[in-house]
Amino acid sequence: MPNIVKKTTILNAFDLLAPHPCRGCGRIGKPLCDCCKKNILENHLNYCPNCKSKNPTGNCQKCKSLPRTFIIEERSGLVGKLIHDYKFNSVRALALPLAEILDQILPNIPGKVSIIPLPTIGKHIRARALDHTLLIAKKLARIRGKNYQVEKLIIRKENTVQVGTDAKTRQKQAKNAYKINEKLSIDKDKTYILLDDVWTTGASMKAALKKLREAGALKVIILILAVNRLN
Repeated sequence: MPNIVKKTTILNAFDLLAPHPCRGCGRIGKPLCDCCKKNILENHLNYCPNCKSKNPTGNCQKCKSLPRTFIIEERSGLVGKLIHDYKFNSVRALALPLAEILDQILPNIPGKVSIIPLPTIGKHIRARALDHTLLIAKKLARIRGKNYQVEKLIIRKENTVQVGTDAKTRQKQAKNAYKINEKLSIDKDKTYILLDDVWTTGASMKAALKKLREAGALKVIILILAVNRLN
């Protein structure tokens, strides 16, 4: 494992310094050029990840158990490629453009805000030398300014792997996957943004949301890079 982490760290350093081809048009310079990023934003239509209906305000009238929810789009095409390269090929340079897109689809939020990344399984972080959701959370907080901070308020109880499991198994695993970090406290005046990369069944996000609400959080927003299927 140490050799894998060392090699991955070297690749990550090269990734940050080397010029990248744009994942959209192939132009050398950035992993996502400004033109392709603009195209994603211009074609953005917010959907409810739960019932798949259009949800421009973030408040789904059908799924009232969910708080305001914002996603970039379906996990396919260019957005799917960005997430795959970032998450599985450890292209760290993609964290910033993904955070910039999230910044544009997220409305202005008054007062203090904490971004809470859903925790990544430890062995995945070690294998990739990258906590992909945490890194995007930090980039987004930096873009948004001093009223935003990143808090590891939700932590894992179990390191179960949900990739490839069915919906019923995911829901069962998610119920016991998370707990509130006892070292941190809930501020009822603060807005909490639960951030995750992909919504498949929603089991992980709903489980984290339940823990946060049980702990006393009153203002919560869900923010997701992509939904696995819209059909």
